[in-house]
This record gives sequence, C-alpha cells and structure tokens, in this order.
Amino acid sequence: MKTISILGSTGSIGVSTLDVIAGNPSRFKVIALSAGRNLALLKRQIDVFLPEVVSVIDNDQAYQLGEMLGYPAEVKILSGESGCSEVASYRGVDMVVSAIAGAAGLPPTMAAIDAGKDIALANKETMVMAGGLVMDRAASRGVKIIPVDSEHSAIFQCLVGHNRSEVRRLILTASGGPFFNLPAEQFADIRLEDALRHPNWEMGRKITIDSASMMNKGLEIIEAMWLFGIGREHIDVCIHPQSIVHSMVEYIDGSVMAQMGVPDMKGPISYALAYPERVPGTLPYLDLCTIGTLEFLPPDPARFPALDLAYQAAGKGGTAPAVLNASNEVAVEAFAEGKIGFVDIPLLVKEVLASHRTQDIDSIDDVLDADRWARTRSLEAVEKGRLS
Repeated sequence: MKTISILGSTGSIGVSTLDVIAGNPSRFKVIALSAGRNLALLKRQIDVFLPEVVSVIDNDQAYQLGEMLGYPAEVKILSGESGCSEVASYRGVDMVVSAIAGAAGLPPTMAAIDAGKDIALANKETMVMAGGLVMDRAASRGVKIIPVDSEHSAIFQCLVGHNRSEVRRLILTASGGPFFNLPAEQFADIRLEDALRHPNWEMGRKITIDSASMMNKGLEIIEAMWLFGIGREHIDVCIHPQSIVHSMVEYIDGSVMAQMGVPDMKGPISYALAYPERVPGTLPYLDLCTIGTLEFLPPDPARFPALDLAYQAAGKGGTAPAVLNASNEVAVEAFAEGKIGFVDIPLLVKEVLASHRTQDIDSIDDVLDADRWARTRSLEAVEKGRLS
C-alpha cells in the first residue's frame, strides 16, 4: 500500500485526489493533509480518511479546527509554512501530492524532495519558478517527479518506452477557455463571472482565470522545459476545444503520439499515484464515435499575449519566469477583486517583466527574492492604475 500526503487537500485537485484514493482503499492510504481556510471540508476529510497529521494556514485556524474536532484530537494539528512543510516531509509518506496553488507550493514541495518523497506534481508554479533547482535536487535524492497537470501527464505517458533524443517537439493542447472565439474588441468587457465559466474543466478560481487568458499554457511551456529537458523552441501550443487529446509528442520520423481521455483530472491523478501501474475504474471510457469531431486550431497571439510573454521569460531564464509567475498571480487577484480589467492582466505582467533585471538562480532564496520583488512591483502598478 502506498502512503500519501496531500498539500492542498481542500482544493479541486486535492478533492479529486481523495476521490481516487477512496475508490482504491487497498492501494492508497492518506496519512497527512494540508489545507488553507476551508475547515468544514477539511474536518470531513479527516473524519473519512483518518490522517495522522494535518496543517492549516495559521494558528487561529489550527485552534478552530481543534475545537471542531474536540479535544484531545486524534490527529496532530500543525499550522503555517512550517506545518505545511512537516506534512510534506512526514515520516512514513511514500508520495506527496503537491496541489497548493501558486508560489506558496514551492517551499513545501522542496521540503518533500529533501525528505526523499516522490512527488505527484500539480503545482506548475514550482517548476516555473525554480525548475532547474527542483530537478537537480530531485535527481540528487533519487526522487521521482510525476506530473499531474493533464498536459504534462499526457506527454509523460507518450514518452514512456521511447528515446527522448528522438523527440522533435512537444505539442501542448489548450481548450482555449471561454474566449477563444470572442472578438478582440469585446475583451475589454470581460467580467469575472465570464472568465470563471470554463467550458470543459472544473478548477479553482486562479487556474480558471489563467486558462481564460492562456497564461496557464504559458506557464506549462516553462514547466515542460524542465520536466522533459527540452528547449522552448521545441514546444508548441494548439487549441483543442474538446479537451479529449490532452497533449502530443512528435518524433523525428514524423510520428505523433497522443494521449486521450475524457476531461477529468482523476485520470492524470490516478496515473501519478499508481505509476508505473494503472488502476481501473477511475474514468468513464472514451467513445470517439460518439464525440465525432476533434478540432485543432492555432492560438491567436493578438488576443492571448500571455503566451508570448511566457516564451520571452523562458528565453531570458534565471529569475524571469519567477517574475512572470508572481506578477501574474497579483494581476489575477487584482482582476478578481475588480481593481483591473481582464485585458490588464497581460499588460501588468509585461510591464513588470520589462522592468526586471534578470539574474541567475543559485538558490531558493534567489527565487523567493525575485518573487517578492515582482509582487511589490506589481502591486505598485495596480495602485498606479495606468497600464500600457
């Protein structure tokens, strides 16, 4: 039986992970969970899965959770960044599911790697910010990193049994979100509720907005570079509205391997948890005859400038991807709070990225310093209110 720790258990990936585990009680056991402020859901998870330790965002939340569970609680309750890192590195854990959204996922993921835990990686920001450091640290400790993002899971599966030196390019598919057919002149009128109306996937707020702007695909380009050791010039993006083909690998002989399935994150989650095996019954079976038509379209860089910004940051390397990610996180939050418009998200990222002096990364502190600088600069831009 494989023992599991989940970082971000009350988020969409965390909930889906627990669904997969609940369907396979003889294969997986949860022994550690971390969450934020959704204490009601976390309590239900504790009641069902009986972990040994949990962590919440701060001491106040820890006290409230203790009151909800009753004293003395049978589960150890921790809090803050140190508590999350302890959950990530907890004794007896075989695999850590890294599903905390945003830059906050980097420190506990590194703690898990340092403790020798295999990683099921759903936090793309970890690789965007510090991909080189993460991969080097994992290799030095014999840690496996299995991607959970549907696109990177698809590529990972398409590469199994093949010589990576024979790869010509990776093709990341994108649903296009809710706006890939929206005329450019209407982008200025996009509201939060419009951006959150994803046509195919059930995801958290931040990643859903990233999907609408296609910044999620930009971040995935950088993540793929590190996960698969391939240059950005060999990574393309293709809009596929049906979200059936999750990504593709093209080989030097012209062959293209595609991984397909219904759009449900339980598929890549179960593959990561069980790797190198598979578990039955995770998803409905795919009926291509019923679906009928699969479409593939090029993204429009004029309407989705986030893709080009990501390619630029990838080309600069060093601290640039961390700045790209941090400025986007601030911009997305500002849009969600009604402080800027949807079209201002890439404008803010562009402005902050252009003002950044890229530096080499030698340590996690270098990454976190760049992240803090970018957040401060981005908040200043939001308050200024003039983006160009």
